[in-house]
Amino acid sequence: MKFIKTSAAVAALISCAAFTVVAEPAKSMKHAKKATELRQSVFSLLGSNMGPLGAMARGKMPMDPVAVEKHAMRINQLSLMIADYSKTDTSGFKVQTGALDKIWQHPQDYKKRIDDLTLASANLQKVAEGKDAKAIKGAIGGVGKTCGGCHDDFKAE
Repeated sequence: MKFIKTSAAVAALISCAAFTVVAEPAKSMKHAKKATELRQSVFSLLGSNMGPLGAMARGKMPMDPVAVEKHAMRINQLSLMIADYSKTDTSGFKVQTGALDKIWQHPQDYKKRIDDLTLASANLQKVAEGKDAKAIKGAIGGVGKTCGGCHDDFKAE
C-alpha cells in the first residue's frame, strides 16, 4: 500500500514535469503521422485495459480483484506516458486523429486530466487489494470518469 501512495505522488510529479515543456509542432507530415500513431497506441492500450474493468463493473464478467489490480497498474503506467506521447503538436497537419487541437491549446487542462487518471488508477490499485467488490466497482467508475472527462474535452467523437 505504501508503494501505491508513493507511486501516485511520484506519478503526479512526473506528469507535472513532463508536460510543463511547451509542445513542439510536428516538423513534417511524416513526423505528424508517426507522433499520431504513437499517441494512439498509448490510448489503444488504455482502452484494452479499461474494457475488462468496465465489463466487471457492469457484471458482464466476474469480478476478479487480481485482474483489476493488474489492469489498474497498467493504466497507471500508461497514464505516465500520455504527456510524452502528446508533446508533438500535430494540429498543423491533416492527420487522421480524434485528438482535438485543444490538447496543445490548453496544455494545463490536458495535464490535469492526465493527473486525474494517474491518481484514479493508483486508487483503484489500492482498492483492489481489499477485494471488496462494491468498493472496486466504485473505484472502476472513478477511473472511467477520468477517461470520459478527457474524451469530452479533448477527443472528437
